[in-house]
Amino acid sequence: MLPQFFILERLRRLRAQGTSPPKATPSTHPLLADAQAARPAPVKSGWRRHLTNAAYLAAGVFSAALGLESFILPNGLFDGGVTGLSLLAARLIHLPLSVFLVVLNLPFIWLGYEQLGKGFAARALTAILTLALVLVVVPFPVITQDKMLIAVFGGFFLGAGIGLAMRGGGVLDGTEILAVYLSRKASLSVGDFVLVLNILIFCIVAWVLSVQTALYSILTYLAAAKTIEFVVNGIEEYTGVTIISEHSDAIRRIITERLGRGVTVYGGKRGYGSHGEQPSPIDIVFTVVTRLEVSQVTTEVNNLDPHAFIIMHSVNDAKGGMVKKRALH
Repeated sequence: MLPQFFILERLRRLRAQGTSPPKATPSTHPLLADAQAARPAPVKSGWRRHLTNAAYLAAGVFSAALGLESFILPNGLFDGGVTGLSLLAARLIHLPLSVFLVVLNLPFIWLGYEQLGKGFAARALTAILTLALVLVVVPFPVITQDKMLIAVFGGFFLGAGIGLAMRGGGVLDGTEILAVYLSRKASLSVGDFVLVLNILIFCIVAWVLSVQTALYSILTYLAAAKTIEFVVNGIEEYTGVTIISEHSDAIRRIITERLGRGVTVYGGKRGYGSHGEQPSPIDIVFTVVTRLEVSQVTTEVNNLDPHAFIIMHSVNDAKGGMVKKRALH
């Protein structure tokens, strides 16, 4: 999820600089050149994009502040990442949480400036400073004393805030920036770094405070992580479906004509099946659908060929063709 966000941020910088990825020259592809010349120039709507980003950042700040002030802080729970470190530091040193949110995030904002440019760093710094100010100025009511509700809904509102800030092109937690930077220097992945850091945080919580507090904090972190994933990806998280069947042409027609989705047909060759070696050519159908459409696709394929071999995998990003691209900002 976060590597996708960083790629989108780099593309945003290229558009802001008036540059674009390399294209084929007209002499190489005259038909493409003619089509591009006939296409009307896109209308610039930079102000609308900036307003949308600001709205996402503001909604994210207030959602995160609600989760912290109404659920997590009054009941002594913790989250992962820099937010969790800030909560733990505020608990042990007895200073306002806002101070640690700003101080501990500053090094990561600098890394973001080095990796993604001043636009990203400015949005991230603005979001974090605004969150710190809201925590100091705006009073939020304590909603419940039930530990389970606190863990679930505290994580939900905090995760929604972080996810909305990401959709606005900023961050409220700088952990992922460090993880992406360090993953380029070592063999571990981004997820490995985040996991190791969070394990250390929750181990410290269990040792300094109590195991019960650490367990509830882990539940808060899991709720926040799933909410971030949902807010960033939405219900239209894409799934790639590969179908291997003797009735590939009929399956292709069902997907394109009845379901209205695009397909790609690969020429393949069988290897070994249930009846032994079968070195015969076969067409392989591939399509990209949302996860709400996966059940419909598999049902149609199974009705046509119950023995079809279906492979499904998550797609981090998809653009072009018949796929509707969601705007991240």
